[in-house]
Amino acid sequence: MSDFRFANLEVFILLVPALLLIALVWRNRWATTSPVLRYSDTSLLSAFSATTRMRLRRLPDMLSVLTWILLIVLLARPQVADAEISTSGAGIDIVLALDISDSMANDDFSPNRLEAAKAVVADFVSQRRYDRIGLVVFAEQAFYQAPPTTDYNVLLSLVESTPFAHELGLGDRTAVGMGIATAANMLRASDAPSRVIILLTDGENNAGQIDPITAAEAASALGIRIYTIGIGLSSGVSSEVDFSTLQRIASIGQGQHYVALDREDLFNIYDEISSLEAVERTNQFRLLWQDIGWPLVLVALAVLLIERILRHTVFQTIP
Repeated sequence: MSDFRFANLEVFILLVPALLLIALVWRNRWATTSPVLRYSDTSLLSAFSATTRMRLRRLPDMLSVLTWILLIVLLARPQVADAEISTSGAGIDIVLALDISDSMANDDFSPNRLEAAKAVVADFVSQRRYDRIGLVVFAEQAFYQAPPTTDYNVLLSLVESTPFAHELGLGDRTAVGMGIATAANMLRASDAPSRVIILLTDGENNAGQIDPITAAEAASALGIRIYTIGIGLSSGVSSEVDFSTLQRIASIGQGQHYVALDREDLFNIYDEISSLEAVERTNQFRLLWQDIGWPLVLVALAVLLIERILRHTVFQTIP
C-alpha cells in the first residue's frame, strides 16, 4: 500500500478552469489586436525593444493561476501514512528458581557460579517479550524475590542484587523441593496459556519439608512445565549435583533436563529453553493517514500577496 495519497481526488476537476485560462493566455500570445495608437510609419518604433516589464506583463495572471492550483491541491488533502503495528497473542508466565546456596560461590565458572547464572538469566530476560517473569531463590529455604511481571527493569535489578545464602543468614543446605513448590505456588493462579518453571541448582536436596519429586508432581498436576539445569561437576566441589533427581523432575514436569559445565553451556541452555517456549504472535499493521497540505495555505497566501502587489504597482495599467 502506498504511503502517500490524495484523500479527495475528485477536487482536481476544479483544475479545468485554470487549465483553460492557461490555454487561453498561451493562444493569445500570438494573437493580433487592434492598435491603441496609429502611426504613419511604424519603422519609427523599430529602435525600441520590448522591456522586461512588457515581457513579464502576464506574470500577475500566472500567479493567480498558481494560487488557484495550490488551493485545489490543498482541498484534495495530500496525506502521508504512519504505520501502526499492534501485536496480538498472550505471553506466558515463567518463574526462575535460582539456587543461592554457598556452593554457588565455587569459581569453576567465572567469577563464580551464582554470578555466571545471574548474567545468563539477565540475558534470557532481556530476550523475552510480553511474558511475565518471576524470580524465586532458595537455599535451605525458598523465598519470593519477584512475582511474575513484565517490568523487566525491576526484575533485572533484583536478579543483579541476589545475594548468597550466608548473606541472608541462612545455612548452607539446599531445599530443591521447596524451590519448586514456591515457584509452583506463584504460578498456581496464573491464566497464561503456558506456565513454566526453570530451576537452576548445583546441589542435591538436603533440606525443606517437601521432597523434589512430590513438588514436581504437584506442579505437573497444575499444568506447569519444569526445566531443570544442573550446574557444575559432581566431583572436586563442595556440593554434588543430583542429576538423576533433576532428570526425574524434568520428566514429571514434561520439560527437559540440562547439564551446564561452563558459562557457554548456560547461555546455550537458556537460549534453547527460550526457543522452546516461544509463543506464536500475530502482527497487525494499520496505516494512520495524516494531512500534510496545510503549509500550502501559507504558500498560496504568499503567492496571492505577491500577485496583488505586482498588479497594482509594477504591472498596473490605466483603463
